[in-house]
Amino acid sequence: MAIIIKPIVTEKMTGLGEKLNRYGFRVERTANKLEIKKAVEEMYNVTVVDVNTLIVAPKLKKRYTKSGVISGKSASYKKAIVTVAEGETIDFYSNI
Repeated sequence: MAIIIKPIVTEKMTGLGEKLNRYGFRVERTANKLEIKKAVEEMYNVTVVDVNTLIVAPKLKKRYTKSGVISGKSASYKKAIVTVAEGETIDFYSNI
């Protein structure tokens, strides 16, 4: 089972990475902070100082069609924001 599903690459998370050495990851729902720390350190060869986790709530979606209103929601997921030691960075674009 892979702990880290994918990195979160948005404008807000990129800004946090540049200013505060904080990076976001979408992680497995059952993973705890120690497992996330170990997985990030192994995958990116950096020293993790702190890990914050949160569960992102699903968003309600509505679509208006000929046959009526179709409503649903997006999936919820667990997000981890990892703080890396001073002077170290994670480059998500090196594999492209």
